Amino acid sequence: MTVTDGALIEQIASGDSSALGELMERHAPGLMRYATNFLRSADDADEVLQDTFIRAERAIRKGVRPDHPSAWLFRITVNRCRSRRRQFWRYVGGEAGEALISRASNPPDVGAAEWRDEINRALMVLSAPTREAFLLKHVEGLSYEEMAEATGAGIPALKMRVSRACERLRSLLADIR
Repeated sequence: MTVTDGALIEQIASGDSSALGELMERHAPGLMRYATNFLRSADDADEVLQDTFIRAERAIRKGVRPDHPSAWLFRITVNRCRSRRRQFWRYVGGEAGEALISRASNPPDVGAAEWRDEINRALMVLSAPTREAFLLKHVEGLSYEEMAEATGAGIPALKMRVSRACERLRSLLADIR
């Protein structure tokens, strides 16, 4: 019989480190996929994921008992990704973003093998909130309610962000295929 996330959280609160491992095993693949897509770096995503679970464990031991553990872990991950991205832009500045916009707006002829790279470049052109909403909806498959809980944004705002992301991606990728 599978132990619920709530039961695992109670076990973590009582000091059972194996329960944290099981919680990580359940949720890490989706969180890692999101963080990697958002940050575009597996190394950065791995650091964010480690930080997510460290923060989650601390919060649980301090008495936090989330109603929806999956959405709560996504919220921590989203916030850590946002922080990581802000750190990146402090060092890189806006020039890297301009180069990505230019490449996505004037794409080279590509074959099927390069299609995913072009999609990734187009995703990087999107603003962080728009990209975040798109990834949560269309890559992670979260409902708008789960997205709202994970991001702290309202459902209407999230729907608009997803719509804008789809529209912008269509226009950026229209000339490629």
